[in-house]
Amino acid sequence: MTQQKATNITWHEGNVTAEERQKNMGQKGCTLWMTGLSGSGKSTVAVALEQVLLQQGKHAYRLDGDNIRMGLNKNLGFSPEDRDENIRRIGEVTKLFADAGIISLTSFISPYREARDMVRKLHEDAGIPFLEVHVDCSLEKAEERDPKGLYKKARAGEIKGFTGIDAPFEEPLKAEIVIKTHELSIEESVQTLLDALDERGLI
Repeated sequence: MTQQKATNITWHEGNVTAEERQKNMGQKGCTLWMTGLSGSGKSTVAVALEQVLLQQGKHAYRLDGDNIRMGLNKNLGFSPEDRDENIRRIGEVTKLFADAGIISLTSFISPYREARDMVRKLHEDAGIPFLEVHVDCSLEKAEERDPKGLYKKARAGEIKGFTGIDAPFEEPLKAEIVIKTHELSIEESVQTLLDALDERGLI
């Protein structure tokens, strides 16, 4: 993982407490980290969930893998090292969103357990709720959907290191939530996540 390069820096504490932020926002921030194969439905479910949460008067924000790579992480590719740095950066960002009191929704393939566990620890060390969501979809179904045509390109050898084809996806071992999107509708998947947030007193 990335090493600290800057020297002569000091953390500057503020005066606003987590409790004050929660009172101001009317909710407690948290992160729902959606991980799964390309085409599993991560982004689709995140978009729908964000809309429902806002309709309920909650503060939520969606951080999508492709969108982040068009800005913050535009200098990163898909090597194992770049994938780890991609997840490290977004882990720090989503922690900040959640610390501000927002329900932060992420949809990233994030194929490596070590990187996801690092993000989990970032949140746990800061006392911020972190829910790993395994968007569990069979490779066959994900490839059948292939919304971006990426599996077709990977099978043709046009994309190297594609998760599920010639690069691994390490399934979560301790995900708080599993949604099988090849069995559930979008509405059912969203309701599963809403129920999980409600059970934990986060909405």
